[in-house]
Amino acid sequence: MAAVTPGGRTPFIAGNWKLNLDHLQAIAFVQKLAWALKDARLDFGEVEVAVFPPFTDLRSVQTLVAADKLPLRYGAQDVSEHESGAHTGEIAASFLAALDCGYVLVGHSERRTGHGETDEQVGAKARAALARGVVPVICVGETAEDLETHGPSAVPVAQLAAALTGIDAGAEIVVAYEPVWAIGSGRAATPEQAQQVAAQLREVVADALGRETADATRILYGGSVKSGNVAGFLRERDVDGALVGGASLDVDEFSRIARFRQHVTG
Repeated sequence: MAAVTPGGRTPFIAGNWKLNLDHLQAIAFVQKLAWALKDARLDFGEVEVAVFPPFTDLRSVQTLVAADKLPLRYGAQDVSEHESGAHTGEIAASFLAALDCGYVLVGHSERRTGHGETDEQVGAKARAALARGVVPVICVGETAEDLETHGPSAVPVAQLAAALTGIDAGAEIVVAYEPVWAIGSGRAATPEQAQQVAAQLREVVADALGRETADATRILYGGSVKSGNVAGFLRERDVDGALVGGASLDVDEFSRIARFRQHVTG
């Protein structure tokens, strides 16, 4: 039986590479990561580990994972809300599905702030992914200004509620709470803060998709996650994993994060 979080869900450790590593570097990284986790005897029945490379790396990662039968999962960093047509530079969910991508990030704070993505667009991207069997990792979070004005949960709760519009009950999604003020700052939220927001996000899922779906949905924390603090987050009932940024580019550190249970027990 797979090990679970305090809330009864399989932990999920996701590494977002952002704009880093070309396809050759990706091959070397994934090989080293798989070796490191194998050497550490990580039980992949106890934790799901995934990487989110740039688009140009995905085919290489797919080939490596399939050929070597690696127990790692992978996903994309974004997806188009459109299936086809005159949308230069866009990547359709069907393209990701053809590469066996299990997941895709939607609504990451860097897409919202840097590219002006709206809650409505995030919802459309999530629905496009689901239509092709790709699980959307719906990212929500507040800025420092939002935190000061509205508190820690009002903005992410509103973002998630909007993104879930039109999604069917029973759909498999992942939610990532990433306080923007914590990303890359070295100043993470406390486990208690993450739990408070995650619990409220779970209620949003329950209202939109039903209690059964909410109980099964994994909610991740993202924002200055490292091996030294990840176990604290995973002790919380409604925090089921981590969306890791900069630390996911260090094989040794990311493998330590994936082995968070060792930090809990010793």
